[in-house]
Amino acid sequence: MSPSSSPRTVLVVDDSAFMRKLVVDLIDGSGEFRVVGTARHGADALKKVHALAPDIVTMDVEMPELDGLSALERIMRESPRPVVMLSGAATGGAQDPVLRALELGAVEFVRKPSGPISLDLAAAREPLLAALRAAAQVNLAVAALGTPLAGAAPARARLPESTATCVVAIASSTGGPRALAEVVPALPRALDAAVLVVQHMPAGFTRSLAERLDANSPLAVSEARDGEPLRRGHAYVAPGARHMRVVRGVEGPVIALDDGPPIWGVRPAADPLFRSVAERFGAACIGVVLTGMGRDGAEGLRAIHDAGGAGIAQDRGTSIIYGMPQAAAAAGGAERILPLEQIAAAIAELVAQRRPGGTPPRAARSVAAEGRDR
Repeated sequence: MSPSSSPRTVLVVDDSAFMRKLVVDLIDGSGEFRVVGTARHGADALKKVHALAPDIVTMDVEMPELDGLSALERIMRESPRPVVMLSGAATGGAQDPVLRALELGAVEFVRKPSGPISLDLAAAREPLLAALRAAAQVNLAVAALGTPLAGAAPARARLPESTATCVVAIASSTGGPRALAEVVPALPRALDAAVLVVQHMPAGFTRSLAERLDANSPLAVSEARDGEPLRRGHAYVAPGARHMRVVRGVEGPVIALDDGPPIWGVRPAADPLFRSVAERFGAACIGVVLTGMGRDGAEGLRAIHDAGGAGIAQDRGTSIIYGMPQAAAAAGGAERILPLEQIAAAIAELVAQRRPGGTPPRAARSVAAEGRDR
């Protein structure tokens, strides 16, 4: 924000007067944003949205009269604007309300400060401000679309799992849970690859994300475990606050998790994963960079490209925030820049090319390059 521009206005919605004051103080103290009003519950929030026209809304999840999910759904339908959800903690399971809020159009979520202790407030300030900064850059036309609530996938036989000889690595951040909810369930049951997902999320929420994806996907999806072998037809979600890599195991590639320093300000980060799959799998890996702020994944996708693998970046038109895909494209690692709805099919095509007897990866890249040059 330039010095001459006005701070973005924020409506703070929470049924706790104490929490409203904490959040208001954190926001107003930043100098970047200005609280224009507060609301006690979802019904109050709807009135204030129309009366005050805030640029951004922060929304509690559990409230009386009208809860946060219901209020969010109505805001995105009646008067769309970026919404940041505030949550105490993950509830666990595929029906976690935070994940549903992100699918309904919320830009991001942050954990509430648990009290007035200075260390707790300091820890809460930066995630909240980062979420508000993301909200200020959101592609509202995409956010307002939402993702329909999917029912549980019908029972189906999954293919016998065997050691993966091909890997798909996916990176996402702001808007990522919605994008993943479209891409992962659309991957075919017979995908001859392991899928590794890095979604920028704090600890406690990635297990719910994995369970939600698993409930709606032909592939088995789980939160990754340290030392777990990579199996074809299985997707692994990096645990919140832990980096994920692929390393050599006794009987094949395995997942390695660590608590190293954040990279690009995030943990898990995509670049370590992408570099590790480039080193271990070479041409038999595909990197995908989806919506998100910053440039995590750009250098890693370039490493995949240089190792002979393939790179995909989500396009601007379907990204909630185009930062990560744009950086990946600028770094030269993306041979295809695609709308979200085409990415699963492109992944399946690229994996098939890497099977014995498939189109050689280098030839496939040449065809793709020729298509772009026309």
